[in-house]
Amino acid sequence: MKNQTQFLVRALAVLLLGGLILAACTSNPADKSRGEAFKQYETIIRWSQWDAAADFISPEYQLEHPITRLDMDRLRLFRVTSYTIRSTGVFDEGMTARQTVEIKMFNSQQAVERTIIDQQEWRYDEERKRWLLHSGLPDPTQRY
Repeated sequence: MKNQTQFLVRALAVLLLGGLILAACTSNPADKSRGEAFKQYETIIRWSQWDAAADFISPEYQLEHPITRLDMDRLRLFRVTSYTIRSTGVFDEGMTARQTVEIKMFNSQQAVERTIIDQQEWRYDEERKRWLLHSGLPDPTQRY
């Protein structure tokens, strides 16, 4: 009976390991890096590292919607106190993702906390092999 149980446990372990290896091999590279890119961006926003956050924006988007000095100076007035993902959706066979994020920001000049809703659109850039933001940085001037 003991040998039978050991055999079943080993067989189950081999099947599980094989399934994990197969899943890793057949997975879309965009799927693998999406969670990592979103977590990196979230961390940068939580630390109010606005210049680093701008590096996530697609160059094509920046051409159409340049980030002005005023935009960056305005963002630098704020410290993020909360970053809560409200919803995430993946589209276009895993190549586009949209997130709705609630961000609470404290304005140190006015001693006021403000809540904004950031509608993020992300697209996987196959040439650069990374996710890029196609919706710009959070806008602290919006009202919620």
